[in-house]
Amino acid sequence: MSATSGTPRARRPLRRALVAFIATLGLAAAAATVATVPANASAPTTPTGWSQVFLDDFNGSAGTGVNTSNWQYDTGTSYPGGAANWGTGEVETMTSSTNNVALDGSGNLLITPRRDASGNWTSGRIETTRTDFQPPAGGKLRVEARIQMPNVTGTAAQGYWPAFWMLGSPFRGNYQNWPSVGELDIMENVQGLNTTWATVHCGTNPGGPCNETTGLGNSTSCPNTTCQSGFHTYTMEWDRSVSPEAIRFYVDGVNYQTVTSSQVDATTWSNATNHGFFVILNVAMGGGFPGAFGGGPYSTTEPGHSMAVDYVQVLQASGSSSGGGTTPPPSGNRDAYSAIQAESYDSQSGTTAETTTDTGGGQDIGYVANGDWALYKGVNFGSTAATQFNARVASGAASGVSGLVEVRLDSRSNAPIGSFAVGNTGGWQTWQTIPANISGVTGTHDVYLTFTSGQSADFVNVNWFDFGH
Repeated sequence: MSATSGTPRARRPLRRALVAFIATLGLAAAAATVATVPANASAPTTPTGWSQVFLDDFNGSAGTGVNTSNWQYDTGTSYPGGAANWGTGEVETMTSSTNNVALDGSGNLLITPRRDASGNWTSGRIETTRTDFQPPAGGKLRVEARIQMPNVTGTAAQGYWPAFWMLGSPFRGNYQNWPSVGELDIMENVQGLNTTWATVHCGTNPGGPCNETTGLGNSTSCPNTTCQSGFHTYTMEWDRSVSPEAIRFYVDGVNYQTVTSSQVDATTWSNATNHGFFVILNVAMGGGFPGAFGGGPYSTTEPGHSMAVDYVQVLQASGSSSGGGTTPPPSGNRDAYSAIQAESYDSQSGTTAETTTDTGGGQDIGYVANGDWALYKGVNFGSTAATQFNARVASGAASGVSGLVEVRLDSRSNAPIGSFAVGNTGGWQTWQTIPANISGVTGTHDVYLTFTSGQSADFVNVNWFDFGH
């Protein structure tokens, strides 16, 4: 993406049911245009040697927007002061409306282009608030998403341009330094073709060492099912553990494009990669890339076909003498014995930050149900073992609905070191501090709060937690 050129989950609580039902009515047209969307497939288990540094599983009520702790909306037809039409000649106006960007209630994000009665197109474009995604020295970075492209082909697809891609962090706020700051296109598609393109952009425009505006790219068809008729996993793996440094692109685990640092001069490579990146998801309409394959959109182009995104995750592996990856040690930037605000998580799945009326104000994490979790990196317990866990919780769960708040160290798959059960406390903002005994803990660890229940309904909100001796 050249920067210049169903059924709601049962976990939804009654307090949100009416709002979600109304929103679902507005979303129905978008959902109907997506081929059968399976129950959401959560992000795969983190492989040995890797640590998860970002995850959005897009769980939430149908018709709601994205988690703005993770994402920010790009709106209008350009960045402030940037090139017109997003620099690519595309014709849509990007919005933050749930008519264009919304969760479907089944664990997917839908980005849906629309056309009004006057022929004007709108669509959606979001990018991560974080701009620091890069491999450590001698290590690796893996960025992947499970996506179904807009399920439309032929003349009805002319002008469609869905993409999953990354831009170098120096671009944010500058908007004039492309392509020197680097662009990594993990998945691009046009015109409903059964093809995914992967490209590295760098150097100068036009021409230069990276052949701009084309870039260093390659394409392939999607395995087994077409890109439009099924979900596929699109992955970029940036490997600094090898020489020359390599950036590899995959679809469903098949490597079809690799760019190495030896393909360009050292200055070009350094300018394009010696910094963090942010992730972008969008569906453009028209522009240079569709123009190379017949153009559009035209009057025969059908609006309303969504790109569906099941999850986006970012993994990191540190360097080692053997070239493999090991999980980097926690940084020790949190004090176990001071209140850790629940909404200050490093990563999470299934929760939503909301305003709290508890003493001190701020936010809590809410809508927490079975299988949800939150990660807090680098919690320092010191040399004297912590044996107590305290959490500030509230619940308006229905009669008979309860669950466990669990503490796990360093991996969600490790056994809990302690837990407590919680049910209705008198309301979703009726707070109690509940203690629990834990196995003695010293040193510095990543702390996971995990939530387990025999029911699918939401059962707890969490404001803060801490540990004691």
